[in-house]
Amino acid sequence: MNNICQNILKTLAYFDIFNYPLKDEEIVQFLPGEKNYLLVRESLKILLQQKRIFNIGEFYSLKNRQSIADRRIQGNKRATQQLTIAARIAKLLGHFPFVQTVCVSGSLSKNFADQNSDIDFFIITEANRLWIARTFMHLFKKLTYLIGKQHWFCMNYFIDEKEMEIVEKNIFTAMEIITLKPMQGTDCYKRFMNANSWTKNYLPEQNMSFPIDKPLKKIFFKGSVEKIFSAKFGDAVERWLMNITDKRWKKKTLQNKLNNHGDRVSMMVSPHFSKPDPGIFQLKIIKEYESRVHHLLISNQLMEIE
Repeated sequence: MNNICQNILKTLAYFDIFNYPLKDEEIVQFLPGEKNYLLVRESLKILLQQKRIFNIGEFYSLKNRQSIADRRIQGNKRATQQLTIAARIAKLLGHFPFVQTVCVSGSLSKNFADQNSDIDFFIITEANRLWIARTFMHLFKKLTYLIGKQHWFCMNYFIDEKEMEIVEKNIFTAMEIITLKPMQGTDCYKRFMNANSWTKNYLPEQNMSFPIDKPLKKIFFKGSVEKIFSAKFGDAVERWLMNITDKRWKKKTLQNKLNNHGDRVSMMVSPHFSKPDPGIFQLKIIKEYESRVHHLLISNQLMEIE
């Protein structure tokens, strides 16, 4: 089996974890290594003949199940509706103090949403003002519980402009970064993507085409609060908010509290980021991916021996 066939299997193996079949152009987009479209099409034919993969309508998958194709089609339709909502929410979030960039993340950034999907946001703030920005936004989120729309405001990953390079360098974080959908603050988003050019080690030759610039407007509220929390006073408040948030989340983790999806809640905290503990979900996905790839390659070796 040629390298392109192996890379196609690896790509499908990753999305197979989420029961998400891919179109041929998506396979090319997420393919590690060489990206010759014609060779990819030929390799897909070989894998289909060998029954290593299956063609379900316009999709390719490791599973021969019409149900996962139907699930994807319905999920794509819901995502189109949710992205319209996400754009309005992102515009609102961009008005909060010290916010520089608002991106849609999670499954919605990959154009999928099921009936229980949240709208996840990845947010970049001004340097050394992450915790003030985060606190204002989460205080606002408390109000959304009153109208049952809190699942539209899942602001679960923050970084600031001072440290934009993501520390965890693996297939999961690479995939999450390249599929982000910038909604507000394109200039800062460009700098973030340049700071994370390491993603090409996992997903090379990504087309880093950036959307039309959407500069954030400084409304009166945003400008006034930023002025109040400038200089040393803001530094002191920033440290205080980080410390009390850290203590509260550590307490939740020790109490084994679960989120709405049944996962244990845990958060990693620093002056320059606030993010879910990668050991809770990220490592589980990476281990599952590595296990599936290992199984596929072993199966391939056995087929070649036969």
